[in-house]
Amino acid sequence: MGHDHDHSHSANKKSLMISFILITAFMVVEVIGGLLTNSLALLADAGHMLSDAISLGVAFLAFTLGERSANYSKTYGYKRFEILAAVFNGVTLILIAGFIFYEAYQRFTDPPEVASTGMLVIATIGLIVNLIVAWILMKGDTEENLNLRAAFLHVLGDLLGSVGAIVAALLILFFGWGWADPLASVLVALLILISGYRVTKDSFHVLMEGTPKNVDLEEIIQTIEDVQGVHSIHDLHVWSITSGQNALSCHAVVDPELSIRECQRILRRVESDLEEKGVGHVTIQLESDDHGHGDSVVCHHDQKV
Repeated sequence: MGHDHDHSHSANKKSLMISFILITAFMVVEVIGGLLTNSLALLADAGHMLSDAISLGVAFLAFTLGERSANYSKTYGYKRFEILAAVFNGVTLILIAGFIFYEAYQRFTDPPEVASTGMLVIATIGLIVNLIVAWILMKGDTEENLNLRAAFLHVLGDLLGSVGAIVAALLILFFGWGWADPLASVLVALLILISGYRVTKDSFHVLMEGTPKNVDLEEIIQTIEDVQGVHSIHDLHVWSITSGQNALSCHAVVDPELSIRECQRILRRVESDLEEKGVGHVTIQLESDDHGHGDSVVCHHDQKV
């Protein structure tokens, strides 16, 4: 499991690096194109791509810092930095959506002159670049890794922005509908806002050490108690260290007459069974019934929070 995580980590890091280079290169092209065509829409989109480049750069930095070894100061290492980067990117998406809403309002009230032909050409190139970058990122672990998913949603938002710019450019070019540009921006901003909210919410859940979404707590309890020799468990906590790395700690009540070898057998069996359930970092304290303990969030099985 550790080998698979390391392989996925390296693949995600490589995807981010390639995507960062492509997005940054096209951002420069779009700025030059916007200046040559005097297109405010293209310059605004270049600003959006700048936010993409920053988010990809921060995500790449998070993966790089996450590789640092654990030490006495940071016993889990720097893996949580990936989640902090996801929070940063999620909040950035929400802010970008707010800025687009503001700009769209300005354009509805006072539509600017747009060089539609130049806008169409550059937006089409932008769509192609964003499709390539989105494809590269999709090959990574965008389902489980919040950091990569946040970066992917940034690019997806820019891809939708390119589609909106193309449609708006065509409507302006053939029908002279100046309002098409701000309308397309509003629709894209709504999608960006929803994506930003979801990423921020999921990241906050991890920072609050909430139960991972891919973990069924009742199933975890049953899995541990099904191991021969375990009578019951209490003080159960399941959380994510970072995306794709779940941890668990609990107290397990066993027969006080068990030998050290039998206790080791129980621990190995529990660790093996939990690894199949997506929990790879397990800490279990074995104790007898007369061992005192205080109530915790998950102390009795009939408590559901």
